[in-house]
Amino acid sequence: MSTFAQVNGKVVSAPVAPGREVLARRGAMLAYTGDVGFSPVHLGSGGMGGMAGRMLAGEQVAMMVAQGNGTVYYGYRGLYVTIIDLDGSGPLSVEADRLVAHDASLQSTIVFLGSQGGIRGAVRGAVSGQGLFTTQLHGIGSAAVISHGGTIAIPVNGSRPTAVDPQAYVAHVGQVTVDISASVGWRDAVGRGSGEAIQLKLTGSGTVYVQASEQKI
Repeated sequence: MSTFAQVNGKVVSAPVAPGREVLARRGAMLAYTGDVGFSPVHLGSGGMGGMAGRMLAGEQVAMMVAQGNGTVYYGYRGLYVTIIDLDGSGPLSVEADRLVAHDASLQSTIVFLGSQGGIRGAVRGAVSGQGLFTTQLHGIGSAAVISHGGTIAIPVNGSRPTAVDPQAYVAHVGQVTVDISASVGWRDAVGRGSGEAIQLKLTGSGTVYVQASEQKI
């Protein structure tokens, strides 16, 4: 059951209570009801702070923790917001700049894409616009991610790959492996405005979320 609720296409609400804190990127809080307080979370500190490190174009994405009793409303720059629920069967991997908010109970790690397939992993990050780092959330809870034009959820089943334009990719959840595929030579693909020459191929079991645009955040 989701702990977040969809208010409309661009706003979600999240209940806050003792033991049910919410982490969100700074600037995402729109309004709240009840007795709720907000504090900055610092990279590299213990507890919830250790879960909040983000890398965005080589910079930290500032995070805030909501604590107390009430409901907080989140959105970001008028972009569409999608709720993704985690049941513990597999992690959520999401571009760091697309993650708006998540239950603080979820364990967060920063993954260097180069460690997932060597050079291929690093190239995949550069092509998809993720850079060399991505965020993974583990556990049971909810997260909210942003996109241009909303997202569609496409199942990833078995060994038959699901192909996604890297500029349209938002996130994936489950036991999913991602690889890069070039339909033409790499030299020919570099510099092209369209992403069709380079594709992300996903296999395994889970779901990939794709936005209705090739526009970056």
